[in-house]
Amino acid sequence: MRLLASNWRCPRGELDLVMLDGDTVVFVEVRYRRHAAWGGALESVDARKRAKLITAAQHFLQKESRWSRYPCRFDVVAINSMDGDSPPRLTWLQNAFDT
Repeated sequence: MRLLASNWRCPRGELDLVMLDGDTVVFVEVRYRRHAAWGGALESVDARKRAKLITAAQHFLQKESRWSRYPCRFDVVAINSMDGDSPPRLTWLQNAFDT
């Protein structure tokens, strides 16, 4: 994978990472949760957050038109640190949701 952009901002949201995986543009949302009381990192990417990511990705593809003809996918990197004794657990979910 090759990094195209990080912390890319537009009026409607932010994209944590924009990567190129072969010929696919990958929009990666990185979520971290220290406590499970509010749910895990993966669960925090709810319908509202997904809609914001899709809108931001559309803006990115309009601004960076050279990538607009490439297939796209949305990945989520979830980092959960449930206690201070064990190392954080990282899960990379490819193609986490459809548009």
